[in-house]
Amino acid sequence: MSKPKVLILGGCGFIGRHLVDYLVTNELASKVKVVDKTPPQMAWLNRRHTAAFASPVVEFCSGNLINAASCQNAFKIESEDGSSWDFVVNCAAETKPGQTDPVYQEGILKLALNCANEATKCRCKRFIELSTGSMCSSEKVPQKEDCPVEPWTMVGKYKAQTERELGKVEGLSYTILRLPICYGTGDRKGLTPRIIISGIYKYLNETMKLLWTGSMKMNVVHVDDVCAALWELAHNEQAAGQIVNICDDSGATQETITDLLAEIFSIKTDYWGVVMSSMTKTDMAGAIEEVNDKHLGPWAELCQLDGVLNTPLTPYMDQELLLHKHLNLDNGKLKGYGYQLRRPKITRESLEEIARDFVESNYFPKSLLES
Repeated sequence: MSKPKVLILGGCGFIGRHLVDYLVTNELASKVKVVDKTPPQMAWLNRRHTAAFASPVVEFCSGNLINAASCQNAFKIESEDGSSWDFVVNCAAETKPGQTDPVYQEGILKLALNCANEATKCRCKRFIELSTGSMCSSEKVPQKEDCPVEPWTMVGKYKAQTERELGKVEGLSYTILRLPICYGTGDRKGLTPRIIISGIYKYLNETMKLLWTGSMKMNVVHVDDVCAALWELAHNEQAAGQIVNICDDSGATQETITDLLAEIFSIKTDYWGVVMSSMTKTDMAGAIEEVNDKHLGPWAELCQLDGVLNTPLTPYMDQELLLHKHLNLDNGKLKGYGYQLRRPKITRESLEEIARDFVESNYFPKSLLES
C-alpha cells in the first residue's frame, strides 16, 4: 500500500517542524510539502529539524495563505498517478499576542477557510486544524470539548470562530485539535519565556516572584504527543468532524512548572497572591512593562557574556499570558480513541532538553545550565 501524501501549512513553525521530522523519521509519508512565509533557512531550525527538511521526500514552498492565489498554488501537487493530498494539516495562524482584530481575522479565520476550501477541491481524506484549549476557564473541572466557549485570548476568539465555520464547509472531512501549552525543543512561545526568566533570576541571585498563585491551572502537552496523536486521529474515521483535546496527564499548574524550573536553576520562588495580583489590573499594561524591563536588560547582558550574538529567544511576556485564567483540559476523548501518551507527565528533564537544544544552537547562555 502506498504511503500518504501530506501537505503541512505553516510547516516551519514549532509544531510544523516537529511534524515534518516525525513523518520523515518514521517513514510515514511518500511526499511532504511544507508551505510557510518563512523559509527553513531563516526559521531557526535545530540540527535535527534541518536534516528532516533536507529529506528527498520534503518539498518547501513559500506562500502567504491569506492570499487566495498563493493558497491555490500551495495546494498544487505533481504526482505521476494524478492523485492529490491525502492529509492537509493547518499549523499556520497568526499567534503573536497583542495584534489588532483585523490581523487575527485575516491571519486565523480567513487563512483557515481559504485552506479548508482548497482542501475540499483536492478531496483530501482529512483536514487537521490546530486550535487552542483556552476556550473556557475552570479551576475545579477539567473542560471537555463541549464546554461553553468563552475564550480569553484574541487567538482563542478567532480560533473559536474558525471551529464553527469549518463545520459549515461542504464536503470537508476535518478534525480539530485543541491544544494547551505545547512544549518541546524549538518552542519559543510556550514555556520557553519562563525557562529564560528563571535563568535570569539565577543570574540576578534573586527570588522569582510570580503573579497570582501556584494553583493556577497551566495544562501542557509535549509536541511529540501532538504529532503522534494528530497522525493517529487523521487515520481514524470516528474522529472525522470532531474536536479533540490533546493534553497530557500532568494536570499541570503554575506551581508544577515553577518548581521544576526552580530545581533546574537552583532559585527560590514565591507568589504575589490573588489580592496583590488583582491590584495590577488597574494598570496591567504598566505592570507588565515594568516586569519586562526588569528582565530584558539582564538577558542582553547574559547573552553578551556567553557569546550568544544572535538569538530568537526573549523573556518578553505579553499581558494576555499573565491573566488569571485556568487552562484545564480533559483528555478522556483522546484516550477514548485508543491513544496512549508518549510523554504523560512534564519533567525536569523535558524542560532541560529544551534549554540544552538552544545551547547547542548557541541561542541560550550555556553558563545558566552550569551549577
